[in-house]
Amino acid sequence: MAGKQDKEAAKLAKKEKRAASKARRGQIFEAFKMQRKEDKALIPWMVGSLLVITGVVFGIGFIFDVHWVVLPLGVLLGALAAVIIFGRRVQKTVYSKADGQPGAAAWALENMRGRWKVTPTVAATTQLDAVHRVLGGPGVVLVAEGAPHRVKSLLVQEKKRVSRLIGETPIYNVIIGNEDQQVPLKKLQGYLMKLPRNLKPAQVDALEAKLAALGNRGAAMPKGPMPAGAKMRNVQRTIRRR
Repeated sequence: MAGKQDKEAAKLAKKEKRAASKARRGQIFEAFKMQRKEDKALIPWMVGSLLVITGVVFGIGFIFDVHWVVLPLGVLLGALAAVIIFGRRVQKTVYSKADGQPGAAAWALENMRGRWKVTPTVAATTQLDAVHRVLGGPGVVLVAEGAPHRVKSLLVQEKKRVSRLIGETPIYNVIIGNEDQQVPLKKLQGYLMKLPRNLKPAQVDALEAKLAALGNRGAAMPKGPMPAGAKMRNVQRTIRRR
């Protein structure tokens, strides 16, 4: 009886795995169609990378008289380059559509890779300006989006609230925008990744417990935008895994 149940469970798991794989392929195909409509250079870039890399590998193999042996490797590397180009151009399109929308920074933060603990909208105004709190290796990062003259006061207030609990832990302020001393939305993740690592994972966990007591003062703020094409973030994750 137990053996029969195990077989049924394995069969069900296999079926679910096939369904998930089919869904991922469907997402990638839909994202490709959407991107192709808006990005006329997508196919030339992908095909060009495939042909150039395949040709280079084939040429190197020809010098050593192993060109037919290395040809499959060249095709594989070329296909990988094409997929990477596709993923990056999709990401660029998604960020360009999200830029400037209320909640765009929260959306970008919640899709970051790595051990980041994001608390969206810890403070906000009725004009949909907001401050989001990020906890990670650098310490605490307060990310503000909205009108600079309004979010600066929000940042000052939030920094005072946080500093009372975390002592000497570094606190970084970031304002999203395209002006001087601001960080563009598309560069936000890269900016955070370049910050110095001041805390160990255990210290981050301890700080998270302390900061949980602060709560939020901007619960009415939307967590993130849903620009056309934003659903492609799942495709980006799939591509990164591959």
